[in-house]
Parts: sequence; C-alpha cells; structure tokens
Amino acid sequence: MSLRTAPQRAPDLAATTGRPFGLYIHVPFCATRCGYCDFNTYTPAEAGGANPDGWLAAMRQELALAARTLGTPPPVQTVFVGGGTPSVLGGAGLGAVLAAVREHFDLAPGAEVTTEANPESSGPELFDALLAAGYTRVSLGMQSTARHVLKVLDRPHSPGRAVAAAGEARAAGFGHVSLDLIYGTPGETDDDLRRSADAAVSAGVDHVSAYALVVEDGTALARRVRRGEVAAPDDDVLATRYELLDARLGAAGLGWYEVSNWARPGGECRHNLGYWVGGEWWGVGPGAHGFLGQTRWWNVKHPNAYAAVLGEGGLPVADFEVLDPAARHTEDVMLRVRLRSGLPLDMLTAGERDRVGAVVADGLGVLDGTRLILTDRGRLLADGVVRTLLAD
Repeated sequence: MSLRTAPQRAPDLAATTGRPFGLYIHVPFCATRCGYCDFNTYTPAEAGGANPDGWLAAMRQELALAARTLGTPPPVQTVFVGGGTPSVLGGAGLGAVLAAVREHFDLAPGAEVTTEANPESSGPELFDALLAAGYTRVSLGMQSTARHVLKVLDRPHSPGRAVAAAGEARAAGFGHVSLDLIYGTPGETDDDLRRSADAAVSAGVDHVSAYALVVEDGTALARRVRRGEVAAPDDDVLATRYELLDARLGAAGLGWYEVSNWARPGGECRHNLGYWVGGEWWGVGPGAHGFLGQTRWWNVKHPNAYAAVLGEGGLPVADFEVLDPAARHTEDVMLRVRLRSGLPLDMLTAGERDRVGAVVADGLGVLDGTRLILTDRGRLLADGVVRTLLAD
C-alpha cells in the first residue's frame, strides 16, 4: 500500500490581505505517550523509523512549497512550534526550524515566536539556545504539582520540575513564559489544584493555560475509565475547579482573556489570539491544520507518509474543506464569545442580536457598549450561550 494519502482535488490556498498571518509547525515526536493524549504524536516504537532529522528535511520542503504556493507570502506575525514535544529536537534543532522559516518567509517586526517544551527535556542550555535563535516565548507543560495526579496522567516529569524549568527560562531572559495546567483528573482534590495554581504563580510566569480533562476515545486513560479503574471527570467538579483556579490566578494578577487562558497585561499569546479573531495560518508538519481564505486543510498524519508526499514534489495535504458563509459565521461566534474582549454585536444577524437579551437576562453575559462579554457563570456555559445566540 502506498504511503501517499492526498485529496482527489487540490485546495485553493491563498492568504487574505489584512488578516493576521502565522505559521504553526508540528513536531510529531514524544519520548513517551501520556495516558490522556490523542494528539498526532509518535514514540520511537510508533514512528516506523521516522526521526527528527528526516522530519526536519521534510519540514523544510513544505516551507519552501508553502512560500511558492502563496506567491508573495504576507509577513509572519506569529510562529508557534508545537507537538508532540518540540524540545526533543534540542536547541540546535529548534534553531534550525526557525532558520528554515526565515529562509522562506519574512518575520514581521516584533513577531512572536513560541515553542512548547517538556520540563524534562528542558534546561538552561536549551533556553539560552532558544533565545539566541530568536524565540520570544516558551510554553511548558506543567499539568499539576501533585505526584498522584501526574501518575494518573502518565506524565513523566517530577512535580516540581515545571516550576524549575520556568525559572530557568526566565533566568535565560525570556519575558514571556507560559505554564499549562489540567484540572479534573480522577483523584485530584481542590487542595491539589490550589497548590498547582500557587506554584504556577510562584514561578513568575506571565501566562497560564488551564484545561478541563477530557477523556478522549482511544487513549490509555479512556481504557482505564471503561474498565472502572478510575472515575470519569464530573461536570460539577470541573465547574468548581475552574472557579477555584480563576479566583486564584485573578488574585495574583493573571486575568482571563480567553475562557481557558489567563495572562498578565501584555502576556497574552498572540498566536492563539490569531486563531480566535479570524486570522490565517499555514500548518506545517504531519497532521498539521491550516486555514487560509475560507479553506481549512490538514496534512497526512504519519511522518513517513508526510515525507513521501513531499518527496514526490506535492503538498502533503490529506484533505480540506471550504467553509460556506454560514459555517464561517458559526465558528466566528463560537470563538469570539470566549474572549474577554467580547463578541461584537455587529457580527450577529438581526435575529441573533434579538437573542442577546436572553443571554443577559440569564446572567450569562453583560453588554459593554457594542459587545457581549461573558460573566463568570457564562464562561462555564459558553457553549450554551452560543446555542442560544445561533438558535433558528
């Protein structure tokens, strides 16, 4: 069977003038697989011989094809290297990634350049190399400081390592450092989450992302839940934990700017904001998703299949969809309502504006001039707010 997997027709990939443009680069390698993870990542045993050197060569090919496809690419305002575990590439490898970007694209003045990193594969030498290469922001996976929570999640790092890594990144000179938390893990207590939030604050970071645990089909955690070894997350507990976390971070000066993200002033992740406010991006790497104009596409998933398509001179697109105006409108409402800056009322149809009153009457939103902003309770029920607004 051929490794090549590509659509029968080619997508029309053209950037739109005036919209934020970024690059997302997916590194599909992990030393081990966490029990809750369903991302497109591969351990050495799963990679089928694929390795970082081969991925880097294929990634360079895709960047070159992307630039040619765009003709005159817009300046890149944000770069985000995610995974997987980008830090397995080391400082030299991540420096080579950014050098390849610069070879084919112009970075806008003041561009934000982020990489994710695993605390266990990070250290002072890595952060020094990243800063020298031109990275401006580091995002570290912390998840929890409770040893038993990390064990349920199959996270390989020790409870204090993420905080130490954040300190090392700040000492290297990074002004923007983020920590990721997960709440609602089976066996976690309120005090566990308080201690995790306090540890993140004590690390001096300017950004925290926190996500409710989702048990994804096909993961090791899903199999444990199905066998009754651990309990599935409880919605009421998740709501309580979110409120606890929001209060803890807010008191420390980290304000919410998106339902699952908190930052000190100026610490917001500009790359993710580009997703939420209707920007465009090219997704580079196995399984990466991109969005230009009205077209969303996604690459073939396995690193070997990805490299094979590029070796034949084609873009490694597995498939794509063209959003019609109704679908695009739905997505815009779903994303913008989650932002602290609010949902502009002029984005809504007349009928949808009529339903804003019901959201406000239910205590889920407030009007601030010409914008609808979620209340604390509304953030917990954001999906319900969207359903109310878009109801036909």
